[in-house]
Amino acid sequence: MTLADLRKKYEKDVLLESSLAATPLEQFSKWFDEAMQANVPEPNAMTLATVDGNGRPSARIVLLKGLDERGVVFFTNYESHKGQDLAANPHASLLFFWQPMERQVRIEGIVEKTSGAESDAYYDSRPLGSRIGAWASPQSQPITREDLEKRNQEFTASLGQAPSRPPHWGGYRLKPDYVEFWQGRPSRLHDRLAYTLDGGQWKLSRLAP
Repeated sequence: MTLADLRKKYEKDVLLESSLAATPLEQFSKWFDEAMQANVPEPNAMTLATVDGNGRPSARIVLLKGLDERGVVFFTNYESHKGQDLAANPHASLLFFWQPMERQVRIEGIVEKTSGAESDAYYDSRPLGSRIGAWASPQSQPITREDLEKRNQEFTASLGQAPSRPPHWGGYRLKPDYVEFWQGRPSRLHDRLAYTLDGGQWKLSRLAP
């Protein structure tokens, strides 16, 4: 079988305008709950796409760690590649792909840092090893495995059992202005329904697949 021969039939569900919630984040919450109930592996895993100051894009998987009417939250090292991109260009895009349900969601908007209190609360909820790792790893910088493990040992010894949050680590919140829901359908005639923020109001449209 060649790459050109790889095909999958999409026929598990439909997506109609009449079934959607009034706002995209309400609809996302509904789909996310359904993904959880369906035991989709790591349903909170999402591709984060950013663009640097020179217009060069990059993408990576991060984890959804917060969701409310204000937007979508994830946490990382502010000095990492993604952090530098967001400092230069705060526009970003998120993509969820729930393959067992034949669904994907695109979320686009402006990213801003969460409050220090929000970042502290999440940091303090993490396992101790992860909290120390946030200090030990100079994320996105060249390093040998030996040096990384040495740094981890040193910070483990010096920070104790209750390390504070590193100043270079915390949360980001993507405030959406465009959210698209995709449901696979037969013959590649997929359902694509998009919410666009216009003058403070959400407008819904169907897009050709």
